[in-house]
Amino acid sequence: MTLDSTLSIARSGLRLLDRQMARAADDIANAGTEGHTRKVLAGTAFTDGRTGLGVHARPPARDVDFALTAAADRARGEAAAGELRLRLLSGVEAAHGRPEDGVSLGGLLSGLHAGLIGLRESPADANRRGAVVLAAEDLAARFNGVAAALGTARQAAHDTLREEASRANAALAEIGTLTLDIRREIAAGRGAAALEDKRDLAIARLSESLELRAVRRADGDVTLIARGGVVLPLDGVPVFEVAPATLSAGAYHGGAGTLPGITLRGEDVTRRLAGGRLAAAAELRDATLPRMTAELDLAAAHLAHRFEQQGLRLFTDGASTVPDPALPYAGGATLGFAAAIRVNPAVEANPALVRDGTHTVVAGGGPTAFAPNPPGGPPGFATLLDRLLDHAMGGTVAPGAPHAAVAAAGLGPDGSLVSALSGLVTLESYGAALVAEHGAVRARAEEAGTRATAFRDLLNERVAGRSGVDVDKEVAAMVQLQTAYGVNARVISTVQAMWDALLGAVR
Repeated sequence: MTLDSTLSIARSGLRLLDRQMARAADDIANAGTEGHTRKVLAGTAFTDGRTGLGVHARPPARDVDFALTAAADRARGEAAAGELRLRLLSGVEAAHGRPEDGVSLGGLLSGLHAGLIGLRESPADANRRGAVVLAAEDLAARFNGVAAALGTARQAAHDTLREEASRANAALAEIGTLTLDIRREIAAGRGAAALEDKRDLAIARLSESLELRAVRRADGDVTLIARGGVVLPLDGVPVFEVAPATLSAGAYHGGAGTLPGITLRGEDVTRRLAGGRLAAAAELRDATLPRMTAELDLAAAHLAHRFEQQGLRLFTDGASTVPDPALPYAGGATLGFAAAIRVNPAVEANPALVRDGTHTVVAGGGPTAFAPNPPGGPPGFATLLDRLLDHAMGGTVAPGAPHAAVAAAGLGPDGSLVSALSGLVTLESYGAALVAEHGAVRARAEEAGTRATAFRDLLNERVAGRSGVDVDKEVAAMVQLQTAYGVNARVISTVQAMWDALLGAVR
């Protein structure tokens, strides 16, 4: 080996070590930067078959476990979906009120029942008649408040779809731009590790909107496939769209519905997307919240109808009508009734009607006949109160004729939803079960969200441990590199001294 070749080898080693130390310093400086991964800069040895000719530095490469990163992205999407569910459902639970305070629907139904019992003990007591009307007003107001909270949450779910579509479009455009830059750098033989870090961070943000899988290629290209087989374009043109809409109780998506879905280049993909906030918002808007609204509407409709059957029109809507909950829910008068229910203005003006009745009931196919207490009739008139306590608040429409259970199927604006509340007959049992179920929906969302968040955090820790920068290890590596640098420098110094000695001998 000649002195020239020895010097060339040592110099190439110094260049490699210099780049490796710069790489280590960059990793240390960016240890706290979101998305930054540890880089590896290796060298390639060159030989002429037997003799080494030096080393050449390769482009920096990322030390990444893509399977672990993909799992972390999926967990990130589930955690984001859980946070959305909890946020929207918490408002509904708050509108119900605390059951232990007696202000929920179940408690207020029991309060109305207790008021009727008190009035039955003294039908002539004007204060007790007024108390029944006040209890009815509180109950109607609670129905209105919960219905409004459900409507607000459903509108928020639709608005979230629009926000997430815009977010996804921005992330896809960023990923597309970064992919072009990465391909260009790799084609030119340069490293693109830093750009790949940025792209992976953008993919992670996109995974909060929808679950997807990233297929990477050696040339730097990437294909994003959403769960359900939807390939996401990366050409920079917005691909997702959700039209604005103000939701009504009868609005629904699919079939003959007018509620807009999530479109991908004009194709409706609402039912094909899964995971992330997009799917969670769609499920809340199209299934969970409409089902909860239908359960509330049925409770309000049965309440008004059962009192109506016995001769007291205590509850009506704004048009002074009472729906028949036995008719189909979809497209019927029961849909949206909880938002419109109110105490009959005639009863509010004359509380004595809760004792005397508002209309005649003709026997046949249901309740027995009833005639209201005539003006100036007995102040101790108790016929109506007995009917209300035995039948409207009880389990029968007439002696020996049980009420039909509250419907559990055919719910929602399109009649496609099914409730978990089945086989319940009395108003109080259905009201208590409804409050418990709506609270349980929120509790299940919180539990699932907590698990998803914990799993996301665990995987993020593992990703950081596997691909992140350990400052202590990098500092130790720099010490080793500096030692190697000194060895190479001494080789160069020795070769230089040998050259000087050789030149001196020639002179």
